[in-house]
Amino acid sequence: MNVQQSIRLWIKGARPRTLPAAVAPVLVGVACASIESSVEHVWFNGFLALVVSLALQVAVNFANDYSDGIRGTDIDRVGPMRLVGSGAKKPKEVKQAAFAAFGVAAVFGLILAVATSWWLIAVGLACIAAGWFYTGGSKPYGYYGFGELFVFIFFGLVATTGTTFVVIQRITYTSFVASIAVGSLACALLVINNLRDIPGDTLAGKKTLAVRLGDKQTRRMYYSLLVVSGLAIVLLAVDLPSALLGLVGLIAASSGIRKVLRGAIGKDLIDVLGATGRTQILTAVALSVGLLLA
Repeated sequence: MNVQQSIRLWIKGARPRTLPAAVAPVLVGVACASIESSVEHVWFNGFLALVVSLALQVAVNFANDYSDGIRGTDIDRVGPMRLVGSGAKKPKEVKQAAFAAFGVAAVFGLILAVATSWWLIAVGLACIAAGWFYTGGSKPYGYYGFGELFVFIFFGLVATTGTTFVVIQRITYTSFVASIAVGSLACALLVINNLRDIPGDTLAGKKTLAVRLGDKQTRRMYYSLLVVSGLAIVLLAVDLPSALLGLVGLIAASSGIRKVLRGAIGKDLIDVLGATGRTQILTAVALSVGLLLA
C-alpha cells in the first residue's frame, strides 16, 4: 500500500461525515458570544475551540473504531468502513491515532485554559474520558444505551456553552438554549447511525438505545429530536427574532425524514446519515447568521 492509499484509509477512518457534530456547536457558541464581545476576540478563541472540538471528534471516531474492532462488533458491518474491523489497519495503529488526536485536543484545550480558566482542564478531561469510554473500557456506556445522552451533553450543552465561555468567560441564556438545538441534532446523527446498526448490534450484544427501543420507537425518536431542535430555535426567537433563520437549515432534513418514514434500513440509512449531517451544519450556519444579525 502506497502513502496516498494509506492517507485515504485514515481519512475514511476519521469518518468525515460525523465532523459537522464538532463544527456546529463551535459556530453557534461563537455566534452567541459575538452578541456581547468584539469580533477579534470572538474569532481567535473560537478558532482554538474549533481545533479542540474537531480533534475530539476524530479521536472518538478512532477510539470507537479500535474498541469495536477488538471486540468483534464491526464484523459484517453495514455502515462506513472501519479500519480495525476490516483489517485495513492494525488495532495498535488505530489506538495510537486516537491517542494522538486526544493529545491535539488536550494541547489546544490547555492553551484555552491558560487564557481563560483552569476549570477548563477538568472539563477537557471529562470530554476525553467520555470519548474513550463510549466504547472503550470493560463497561462502555455506549453498549448500555447511554450514547445519546452523552452526545447531547458533550456535543451539545458542553461544546456550545463551552465555546461561548472561552470567548466571554461566562455562559449565557442564549448559548444554553442554542446548545439544546445543537445537541438534539448531534443526537439525531447518532440515532440514525444506531438505527442502521440494530441487526448487527443485537447479534453482537451491543445494547444501544436503538436496540433497546426497537426500530419503530427509534424512528420516532429521530423525528422528535428534529422537533426539539426546531422548538429551541423558536424559543431563541422570542428575544432574538432573527434566530428563526435557523429553521431554514432544518429543511435539509426533509429527504432523510422521507426515507426514515418509508422504512429505510441498512445501507439506505447511510444517505440519511449524510442528510442529517448536512442538516446539522446548515442549521448551525443559519442559526449563527441569525444570532449575528441580532
